[in-house]
Amino acid sequence: MTSTVLKEPVREDTPGAARDPRRTGRSRRTALPYLLLLPALVFELLVHLVPMVIGTLMSFRSITRFTLRDWSNAPWTGLRNYRVAVDFDAPAGEALLRSFAVTVGFTLLSVALCWVLGTAAAIFMQDTFRGRGILRALFLVPYALPVYAAVITWVFMFQHDNGLVNHVLHDQLHLTDKPSFWLIGDNSFYALLTVSVWKGWPFAFLIVMAGLQNIPRELYEAAALDGAGMWQQIRRITLPSLRPVNQVLVLVLFLWTFNDFNTPYVLFGRAAPEAADLISVHIYQTTFLTWDFGTGSAMSVLLLLFLLAVTGGYLLFTSRGRRAGNG
Repeated sequence: MTSTVLKEPVREDTPGAARDPRRTGRSRRTALPYLLLLPALVFELLVHLVPMVIGTLMSFRSITRFTLRDWSNAPWTGLRNYRVAVDFDAPAGEALLRSFAVTVGFTLLSVALCWVLGTAAAIFMQDTFRGRGILRALFLVPYALPVYAAVITWVFMFQHDNGLVNHVLHDQLHLTDKPSFWLIGDNSFYALLTVSVWKGWPFAFLIVMAGLQNIPRELYEAAALDGAGMWQQIRRITLPSLRPVNQVLVLVLFLWTFNDFNTPYVLFGRAAPEAADLISVHIYQTTFLTWDFGTGSAMSVLLLLFLLAVTGGYLLFTSRGRRAGNG
């Protein structure tokens, strides 16, 4: 009678165990994306998250020009800086609320005009005609130009005595009784809006034009055979197909425009007119011109919380709309 000896299977973690090359390859492929993302995460931490944390800590202290060097030992004030910022009966809170209202109106108008112009230009560029490539390149010039070079050019164009804008509107077209001051007073809002739209609409044009490439041409051909005109095709085919693209585009334009600092700073300098006092410039003036770093940091944190709330609400609203549309 022969006896059968059952051998214990060799475990893979024993020294003599042979590793499965397929499992090793899968592990390496799984870890590779995280390794590629690691440098970007490190730079994101250094460039954005660390200053964000420091700014939040500074908002709870009374930091002036005398305590800025050793701000971590500045007097702790708790929520006093936030109360000063949101006290709308006091001068600081009233100025912040006015700046916030100006920024909201400016952002809504700029985003709407950028989207309309970009979408119209992208739809127009779908047709094949001679010189289309050159025209596309020209449309992207405002987006490709450095911000400072582009805005400084507009500063010269808005000059009161020898600017191109007054020369065209007053001297050539006779639309105004006298040359206007565009960089001071109420007209500064329209000057800022013009520069923002001129600078931002090519980005909308680029994104919408890329989204139009994914719409099958057969849909337009079938709609034309059914007797649908151009406006019906845009309403029934183009805009619904571009909805996912437009949702991201509007959010990006809103965040960029609401946070824009370079355009008003280069256009007006350190002290922007009251009609064009965007909240980014207002926080800069509170922080670096009056040397109230604690209150300025508190305003920055409040701005961050507002943008996070708007972004979260917008994403929640659009996701529910997509689920309702799919259902």
